[in-house]
Amino acid sequence: MAHSISILFYQKSTASKTTKPATIYARITVDSKRSEFSTQHKATNKWDSKLGKMAGSSAEARMVNRHLDDLRTKIYEIYDRLLREDKPVSAQIIRDIYQGKDQEHKMLLELFKEHNDKMESLIGKGYSSGTLQRYNAARTHLKHYLQFTKKRTDIPLGEIDYEFISGFEHYLKSEKNCAHNTATKYIVNFKKIMRMALAHQYIEKDPFFHWKSNWKTKEREFLTRNELNALSQKEFSIGRLEQVRDIFLFCCFTGLAYADVNKLTKNDLVPGLNGETWIKTRRQKTKTLSSIPLLPTAAGILKKYETHACRTQDNKLLPVLSNQKSNAYLKEIADLCGITKSLTTHLARHTFATTVTLSRGVPMETVSKMLGHSSLKTTQIYAQVIDSKIGADMEALQQQEPLIQIPSK
Repeated sequence: MAHSISILFYQKSTASKTTKPATIYARITVDSKRSEFSTQHKATNKWDSKLGKMAGSSAEARMVNRHLDDLRTKIYEIYDRLLREDKPVSAQIIRDIYQGKDQEHKMLLELFKEHNDKMESLIGKGYSSGTLQRYNAARTHLKHYLQFTKKRTDIPLGEIDYEFISGFEHYLKSEKNCAHNTATKYIVNFKKIMRMALAHQYIEKDPFFHWKSNWKTKEREFLTRNELNALSQKEFSIGRLEQVRDIFLFCCFTGLAYADVNKLTKNDLVPGLNGETWIKTRRQKTKTLSSIPLLPTAAGILKKYETHACRTQDNKLLPVLSNQKSNAYLKEIADLCGITKSLTTHLARHTFATTVTLSRGVPMETVSKMLGHSSLKTTQIYAQVIDSKIGADMEALQQQEPLIQIPSK
């Protein structure tokens, strides 16, 4: 693939006003990206900035200009060789080869794969499969972005700059139809790889220095009390739907995420201070401890499945299907119950935080402990949801007939 390349010789300007000869620098520009270095020569005679060489015909001027011509020829020879050998071409690579620093340049997707392979070997030892899946998706999006914009299979780390990052963000939103927060997550994954490259000194500066993540707060959906009643009272003729409904309700009254209820065993049930049963389990996502008193609804669901085969075969408390199947069946369940919201296993966690606890006066610090949040800021999102619900309800109330009329003066 051909590139636009230019070579410019110029005198390096200095802040101090001295009479010392200025050093001559070479600037290589490839596809609008620059790299420069000192030629180790000084312009003692008058410098011709238009021609990029020393003026005059003195012996020194002829010697310096001849050296600059030789340097220009060598740079073009390096460029041609890289093209013939189908190797990456950039101003930095050409400069490094000329200066004898032609070690193998680390490539972005190559380093990304090394990171993901190491992460895969640590699944269950600090990383989850879901985290690996997101990093693999980020690498795939970068691969497609390179093919889409540059028709390349990889790119040297030294060519990554702010323009590349902002272009990738636009590509995710425009071509991949990613929501703002989803695109930001992929870029944050990308940022980690570049910070790793900086730490290993594969690059000289951080291209993410001027990029700041900007998360948009989105309103969490949850079930109201009426919707919970409709769900719990519904009778199903299909066993799998009843089973998925029961697991969903259990999550609504415990706040457990799918991964945590899926791994729940008898060992996670412990006696509390007042003799009630508590769930104490470490969240798979953050490893923080969730401490949850077992509410009657959740206790009833556990009792319902106490003779189920899952207790003996898998040593689990509940027969949890895969997350994909559960979410698919929840869509069916929502239709049968007349619920228009998009039911997912995670919506149950939102329902616990809002309808079951915060809206009924449970303090935020208590809810945060039960949810296993590592920061109270995470729990505060649900308080904002409740405030917005109050605002919407009061707005609807204002549309009704006033209870009393204030007499005018």
